[in-house]
Amino acid sequence: MVYSVSDLRLPCSPSVYSFSQSSFNASRRSSSFSLLLKKDLFSRKIFAQKSSYDSDSSPLTVASKKVLVPDDQGEGASSLTDELESPSTISDDPQVIHDVESEEMEDDTKIEVEEQESAPKELSTPLKRKISTEKSEAKPRTIPPPGIGQKIYEIDPSLLDFRQHLDYRYAQYKRMREEIDKYEGGLEVFSRGYEKLGFIGSEMGITYREWAPGAKSAALIGDFNNWNPNADIMNRNEFGVWEIFLPNNADGSPAIPHGSRVKIRMETPSGIKDSIPAWIKFSVQAPGEIPYNGIYYDPPEEEKYVFKHPRPQRPKSLRIYESHVGMSSPEPMINTYANFRDDVLPRIKRLGYNAVQIMAIQEHSYYASFGYHVTNFFAPSSRFGTPDDLKSLIDKAHELGILVLMDIVHSHASNNVLDGLNMFDGTDGHYFHTGSRGHHSVWDSRLFNYGSWEVLRYLLSNARWWLEEYKFDGYRFDGVTSMMYIHHGLQVGFTGNYNEYFGYATDVDAVVYLMLVNDMIHGLYPEAVTIGEDVSGMPTFCIPVQDGGVGFDYRLHMAIADKWIEILKKRDEDWKMGEIVHTLTNRRWMEKCVAYAESHDQALVGDKTIAFWLMDKDMYEFMALDRPSTALIDRGIALHKMIRLVTMGLGGEGYLNFMGNEFGHPEWIDFPRGDQRLPNGVVIPGNGYSYDKCRRRFDLGDADYLRYRGMQEFDQAMQHVEEKYGFMTSEHTYISRKDEKDRVIVFERGNLVFVFNFHWNNSYFDYRVGCAKPGKYKIVLDSDDPLFGGFGRLDHNAEYFSFEGWFDDRPRSFMVYAPNRTAVVYALVEDEPKVVNDLELVEIPETVKPAAAEPVKESEPDEESEPLDS
Repeated sequence: MVYSVSDLRLPCSPSVYSFSQSSFNASRRSSSFSLLLKKDLFSRKIFAQKSSYDSDSSPLTVASKKVLVPDDQGEGASSLTDELESPSTISDDPQVIHDVESEEMEDDTKIEVEEQESAPKELSTPLKRKISTEKSEAKPRTIPPPGIGQKIYEIDPSLLDFRQHLDYRYAQYKRMREEIDKYEGGLEVFSRGYEKLGFIGSEMGITYREWAPGAKSAALIGDFNNWNPNADIMNRNEFGVWEIFLPNNADGSPAIPHGSRVKIRMETPSGIKDSIPAWIKFSVQAPGEIPYNGIYYDPPEEEKYVFKHPRPQRPKSLRIYESHVGMSSPEPMINTYANFRDDVLPRIKRLGYNAVQIMAIQEHSYYASFGYHVTNFFAPSSRFGTPDDLKSLIDKAHELGILVLMDIVHSHASNNVLDGLNMFDGTDGHYFHTGSRGHHSVWDSRLFNYGSWEVLRYLLSNARWWLEEYKFDGYRFDGVTSMMYIHHGLQVGFTGNYNEYFGYATDVDAVVYLMLVNDMIHGLYPEAVTIGEDVSGMPTFCIPVQDGGVGFDYRLHMAIADKWIEILKKRDEDWKMGEIVHTLTNRRWMEKCVAYAESHDQALVGDKTIAFWLMDKDMYEFMALDRPSTALIDRGIALHKMIRLVTMGLGGEGYLNFMGNEFGHPEWIDFPRGDQRLPNGVVIPGNGYSYDKCRRRFDLGDADYLRYRGMQEFDQAMQHVEEKYGFMTSEHTYISRKDEKDRVIVFERGNLVFVFNFHWNNSYFDYRVGCAKPGKYKIVLDSDDPLFGGFGRLDHNAEYFSFEGWFDDRPRSFMVYAPNRTAVVYALVEDEPKVVNDLELVEIPETVKPAAAEPVKESEPDEESEPLDS
């Protein structure tokens, strides 16, 4: 039978997957079955990318004294005996690999492999590889050796009081690097586990290996052998690695056809169990079935997607458009990689964002988990299309100059037993901690044991896989706070006291893993971006590993969104300018942050977006320009723009927006779901599996007859002004005014002066603002512009000349008009940078412009009020 992705059944809630019985009875019907898709039903067939190297060319990532591998002549299986590597052979030099991109590899590329026999301390042994190509000269890439890890004390002398903990942490990291160098051939080799575990194709056949030390027996089953558990019995080595080699058929075709279903059947301490291979590269849920099926994919060369465009250079200012492929359609449906590529990527480019962060890429059986309950870590979600389609999406983004970041989940895993890693080999502590430490009480998920050698191999290889195979440009690591602390940050109010970060509550194994993965990513891909979702404020988080830090490039500045929600619950009269400024600027020196006013978290059911906090139900009736507005709508549109600009202006060195929030999407996100019965008998009503709230109404932001258009135009203008002036990464930042009486904030970023008047009523003529440089200033962004849904109270042709004299601790100043609830950005004309990306704005027709300006109460600024210095 043949199925298209549109036929795939929506998975049910996680509860049906939970393992609660003492044995597994997962027998399969014996009829042959294939999920290979017809080309006319899908843009590409379901397939697995064939390894660039054959089975013998890869580093042996799981150890054995005797491992069955195909011999050079292809006449069967020969035993490979490993010997312990002598310490004298360990090199202190940085590891060097060869950067052979897929577009550089031709069909006639020749690969030679030389295996180095050795045995590990625990489970692994290295293989040396020698690669030669006729077509291209390989470019070396290196993973530098560990540094001394002491610079953190120069950056933050307060850390000296916790030197014992930090030095121990760094010593553990160095010890792991040394162990990996000694027993695996280095971090570069160790992070290529996908070349030796899982399915590895070669000219002679297919080798399948799986680490499952708890299993008593194992067999490979699938469509290819009619699901016969006695047909292909696997062999186990002393380290718990199961292996089988399937030679090609007599006609030269592979033993397992591309696109067919596969599983591993194991006899475990918990009973007979059929599992999707842990390293599977694709999995699909067939119609009418609950669990997913592992898919063996290895398409013909002519059907593999070939990347055409190089990765863009890493931008200095990172402007991220957070997105979810499945809910990116205006229609109530699960959208596809192809539609996202064709419809959403051009929108992101036009809006002025230079990076797209894609959620829910790793396969997850429960759609409503938003991609955070991962079942198959190496497989792209089949709901949205094939691996080919995802590669095409990324390639198109690169053509547009957009970085593609993946929302990667290494903080926990789905507790599904049938299609995930939980109880994979029938034991509780296979990939995860045993007992209560291995379960997240709030997320209902399993927690990795980061001190396990094979877990390190699995996760490090996973982080490399998406960079190598799909050419992602970096990651946003989810749930890092949960990883770094044994208490997972639950019911812990972090106050900034360093004792909260460096003590027995810290999971040093997890922190060391984060150091290793950042080391590996930045060593192999210096341009790659890593962002950590940490709410705790862990010191050293964004300091390079060689200096003693955790190694992330950016920290998500999560406190900002929480602060805005807190402020929006108050009356305008109770907003404090100093409080806003403090929250936006409260970040560690020399550690970069990605700021955001709201992300997907605030858009989910149970929470509210900023637009909904501001305008509530009025958004449903008063957003049409041919109808009168309301005071609530006018206030909401004005503050929506100001909140986003002040967040971008002061909040960090990067900025993030969740798709649709740029124009104030009027509805929350509610994934299709049925009723859920809790263990205590309480029933949580579902929504009838409706997709109505699981989409993005981009048509609202594009409609020139709706007020949403003005907010979208402002967000676009904001991104382009940042592109032109690069103010987020300017070395010069000075806050000259945060006036509680006037409700005014004034600050400088580079050669721009930002003036925010948050007062609900007062506008100020001849308002004096400080500046650093002399000269002429002009307006480059005005939230009150009619194009942005404003009232047009400022003359954009006006020129503002500075005059000498100290004011607000600035050597110069100039006079402006500051309308209420308006943000204006002034640029120094004489030192104006060259235009990088001209902002093209479409004028709203005269018939839909406001007929009259909002009446305002004018008043003079209070010259006696003391401005608060930065």
